[in-house]
Amino acid sequence: MAGSVPPALQLQSLDALEERHPDLVVEVAHPKIIHESGAQILRHADLLVGSPSALAEQTTEQQLLEASSHWGHAVFVARGALWGAEDISRLDAAGGLQSLRVTMATHPDGFRLEGALAAASSTGPRTVLYEGPVRGLCPLAPRNSNTMAAAALAAPSLGFDSVIGVLVADHSLTDMHVVDVELRGPPGTTGQSFAVHTHRENPAQPGAVTGSATFSAFWLSLLGCCQLPSRPGIQLR
Repeated sequence: MAGSVPPALQLQSLDALEERHPDLVVEVAHPKIIHESGAQILRHADLLVGSPSALAEQTTEQQLLEASSHWGHAVFVARGALWGAEDISRLDAAGGLQSLRVTMATHPDGFRLEGALAAASSTGPRTVLYEGPVRGLCPLAPRNSNTMAAAALAAPSLGFDSVIGVLVADHSLTDMHVVDVELRGPPGTTGQSFAVHTHRENPAQPGAVTGSATFSAFWLSLLGCCQLPSRPGIQLR
């Protein structure tokens, strides 16, 4: 922040957060911040989580819910690159969602992988690095699984354990992030199921973790938080 943010506006320690009397704290750094300080922040302000992969850790989610309820502050979660979040939530609330699958593909340089996936390598032009429950993916790709985590929050009947996340390394996608969302409802009386498949191509700088269109989506989430009353609980924005 040196040279761009006046020293008086810089907060060197979260222990001094109360002195600033904030209305809203926005996290756009890493899920580690939410793990370590999310509950502390909620003592003093509403919280907008920009790294929803943090909520895949059940202990963190429970701590946030308890702190939110105790202090009366809201936990907002940015939807980021998730297209159709409201439709997913409505369908889920109506009992019409049976499966949800989110695939994110980009160039290998756009990944920031950890744990077992850190040593993963693409063996061809297009390689599936992970396919399985979103809860298992989030700690391995905390910066590349936020769209999938948002989907899990949008569909609580499925949640992190039943929403499927797929991470794909594609050498042809040098300047783009591609997100496919596939959902299906239970069979009806005719045996046919309601189904939706969205395909989102988000331009991105080579090697970037975040696509360009996601910035504006996040900004709109931030503005939406400022217009909502503060109430306890976790809310996808």
